[in-house]
Amino acid sequence: MNKSLLEQLPEIVRNGKRRAGQILESLEGKTRIGLQTRELVTPARDSNWKEFAAVRAAGKPRATVAGEMPLVNDLAGQGELTGKGSQSWLNRLVYGDNLLAMAALLAGDEQTPSLRGKIDLFYIDPPFDSKADYRTKITLPGGDVEQKPTVIEQFAYSDTWADGTASYLDMIVPRLCLMRELLSEHGSLYVHLDWHVAHYVKLALDDIFGKDLFVNEIIWKRTSARSGSSRWGNIHDTLFLYAKSNNVLWNVVYQDYEQEYLDSKYRYSDARGVYRLDNLFAPGVTSGDSSKPWRSYDPAKIGRHWAVPMEALKSVLGDKDPGEMTSAQKLDLLCEHGFIQLPRKTDGSGFPQFKRYLAKGTPIQDVITDLSPINSQAKERLGYDTQKPETLLERIIKASSNESSLVADIFGGSGTTAAVAEKLGRRWITSDLGKPACMIMRKRLIDQDARPFLFQAIGDYQVEAARSTLGRKFRVGDLAQIVLGLYGALPLPAEDNPGRNLGKVAEGRTLVFVDSPQKLTGLATLKRAQELRGSLLGGWDKVVVLGWNFTADIGHAITGLNDAKLEVLVIPPDLLDRLKKKGDKLKPEEVRFSTLQYLTVKPIERKTLASGEAVTVELDNYVLLSPDALNLEAKDKERLQAVVNRDPLALIEYWSVDPDYDGEIFRSVWQDYRGNTENDRDPLHVARKAELSGLPVKAGKRLVCVRAVDVFGFEAEVVKEV
Repeated sequence: MNKSLLEQLPEIVRNGKRRAGQILESLEGKTRIGLQTRELVTPARDSNWKEFAAVRAAGKPRATVAGEMPLVNDLAGQGELTGKGSQSWLNRLVYGDNLLAMAALLAGDEQTPSLRGKIDLFYIDPPFDSKADYRTKITLPGGDVEQKPTVIEQFAYSDTWADGTASYLDMIVPRLCLMRELLSEHGSLYVHLDWHVAHYVKLALDDIFGKDLFVNEIIWKRTSARSGSSRWGNIHDTLFLYAKSNNVLWNVVYQDYEQEYLDSKYRYSDARGVYRLDNLFAPGVTSGDSSKPWRSYDPAKIGRHWAVPMEALKSVLGDKDPGEMTSAQKLDLLCEHGFIQLPRKTDGSGFPQFKRYLAKGTPIQDVITDLSPINSQAKERLGYDTQKPETLLERIIKASSNESSLVADIFGGSGTTAAVAEKLGRRWITSDLGKPACMIMRKRLIDQDARPFLFQAIGDYQVEAARSTLGRKFRVGDLAQIVLGLYGALPLPAEDNPGRNLGKVAEGRTLVFVDSPQKLTGLATLKRAQELRGSLLGGWDKVVVLGWNFTADIGHAITGLNDAKLEVLVIPPDLLDRLKKKGDKLKPEEVRFSTLQYLTVKPIERKTLASGEAVTVELDNYVLLSPDALNLEAKDKERLQAVVNRDPLALIEYWSVDPDYDGEIFRSVWQDYRGNTENDRDPLHVARKAELSGLPVKAGKRLVCVRAVDVFGFEAEVVKEV
């Protein structure tokens, strides 16, 4: 008989804690996980560049104008990009598995110290709908196409829900454990859930944080009433708030009064402000002076005693201590300062009333009914299904962090946490496993003119996906052998093939090199393949490199080698998913290994002006991976092919320019993206030309790097010496 979920929960929590413990133990090892900086983004989208250049021409770094950190080009080297201390801190958008992202943040590296105990606030909104469709709709000229999740995302989502709620809890528990390690001693964690899994996650949180550190269960009414259901309408989400310690950071946040309440209660006003009339007494007669008459008014006659509003009294007295003041003296003082309204009749039949002035609002409560979801016409709406309103995150961030605080969201989604933290002057880290989510976040932050931030990446799910497909005893060589077979190559003898990743095509002298799924295929791999072609078994006529993941400059590396006897192909991104479904029945003729995507630009113009140098970059062409290599339905592949043939630059989602590339850190100081319509009013195309002026004058040659990301999340790069 299968165990119930309640019976499985203790084991799930133990296993999750054990997995988190193993990650913490591995942080001291030589192979600890790190973050790779893909891009240092200084938001200056196409429509902002004139203002950006004008500030630079005036001799001021743009960010300095707002009293912020110096412009990226004024930073001296990698150490300052990720250096110690808040002054040199750069916010981070991380693409990849958040468990690995947190491991990297805990480990730290030569440039960045460990963030263990440094984060004041975690807010997470993890996916909690097992039936969710994680496809991404992409709008292109000529119609929409739907992209299925990448192999990385597929594995993550299918693994999360493989056994329903039990798998979900198995995913979330080790992440909750690592978040606790990253929280500061006065830090807080908000976990945003709905009715599917909230009660089970609450039990896990009690175990990880301790029941005594459970602060609040917050109810957010996320939608209006629904009709036609056979049950009570599901109109709320639940947020659990836990503290790292009893010394939790907390700021009182006030929410606005409802207008109906204001209209009915606060009907009066004077020079001090809007007020309502309230009682000056409380029920019951006491033996003290609070039951004695004041002026001609005797509260004891109606069974009451005076209740002096202390907040108003303190506002009158300031730092003075009321000491031995009687109730009558206190009331005299309040009356003298206009806080008491006396009755019109002087015969003692009426009673004085306290003028209660409208305060900041009501301190936030644990039932939120005044924050609506994002409507279809809202300016902040990004078309992201799980997007939460900025007002909700603003309330949370204000309550549980200060301006110097570091705020994190490891299920970044549409980027609301980072966007609001940026507006409120907090430091932030956000991450997501989905390429579309990371693209939305990057564009959103650029659009709001954020401070410079890092776009980073970590290892992906390929190896874990292979283990899921081939068994837990999987070795990288096992996967390489399968890839060789599907390419149509025979493995080389074991004595010449210790990594089991080399093969040969049956006809001719072609060597096949399968790169590891744990690596980004780049220049070093290509040079190694060239060496093997020349030395292994007497030499070969040609070498083919099959890669899973590639460095952004792979196109530049291939061009630089200029080797007609070297071919680089992409292993289909959905190969592991297809292996999982078909296994040994998957045939070589069903698998297509595609050429890499690449970008070309027209000759770059460079001029010297009175205000500095100017560089003009114009896109020429973009060649996408073959539509057959993308995870699309047949009808969508046809639609995409039509766009490829007619207007290939329409596939560019985002592109950026580093006009002074150092060959290591890509500093993006100009960006444009689809949806930025301030210049061309075309939401489906990027600007084709970047005109950068006001650049510092540079002696000698200038290295210009251009990076583009297509609508499917694939990156391409071109580097030109001007």
